[in-house]
Amino acid sequence: MANGRALETVAVVILFSCALSIEAQSASDVPEANPGRPTVSTPATLTPVGYLQFENGTLYADQSPEFSTRLGINQVTKLTVWSRLEFLVQSEPFVDSLITNKKQIHEGEVFGGFQAVVVPGSRSRPTIAVSYFHRLHAGAAPEVDIGTSAQNALVLVSGDIRGFHYDANGVVTEQTEGSLRRAQFGQTLSISHPVKKLTLSAEIWHFTQPLIRSRAAGSLWAVAYPVRRCFVLDAGFDHGLTGTSTQWEGFAGFTYLLPHRLWGAGKKSH
Repeated sequence: MANGRALETVAVVILFSCALSIEAQSASDVPEANPGRPTVSTPATLTPVGYLQFENGTLYADQSPEFSTRLGINQVTKLTVWSRLEFLVQSEPFVDSLITNKKQIHEGEVFGGFQAVVVPGSRSRPTIAVSYFHRLHAGAAPEVDIGTSAQNALVLVSGDIRGFHYDANGVVTEQTEGSLRRAQFGQTLSISHPVKKLTLSAEIWHFTQPLIRSRAAGSLWAVAYPVRRCFVLDAGFDHGLTGTSTQWEGFAGFTYLLPHRLWGAGKKSH
């Protein structure tokens, strides 16, 4: 419960500082947030250079091979230090799960990594990037259908076609169980389209499950709403398409870009 109270306090502080920052700056001075959530796919484009971005949310999962229900709080912190290089830390500080009628509360895992743009995008070509994550802390909480990994490598492609935006990822991870190590392969494709101030997203994803010799797949639907340029709300759900997939997941959260550059001149660097 201490973890939950601490996270609530952090969220309140972030929202309050965002409100103060918006009052102190004109809207044109604040760069736009670049949310990586709530889809499984990660955009190939990076956050604005020199600005911290926080992606926070909660995810409720039901009917999965490892648990009956699972409620987790997740957090990602991103910082782009150069127009082609971004560092990030991903964590899950609180997980409440139900396994065979027994309630468990654990911390989740912590990953650190980077994302680098290989080919910058333009009107005629997509942005292509690569990413790598390494597990810094292994938690005891049960995992969703995708499972956990010691390290992940991704190829990311993002672009726009006829008013639609797409993010596609190819993923290779190393899954472990004791001394056993197996390669996992995944593919994701998210397509989004603005409708007035909302952004609607639809996604299809697939991952192998090498430790149980099966496959997980799902379809995800989400909506995002920009309260401010630096503050975006999101919510949605995911439905598993195979017997070893988590059958239902519901999620909600927000992306917040701290509207003060940490170093250097310039207000709109991307």
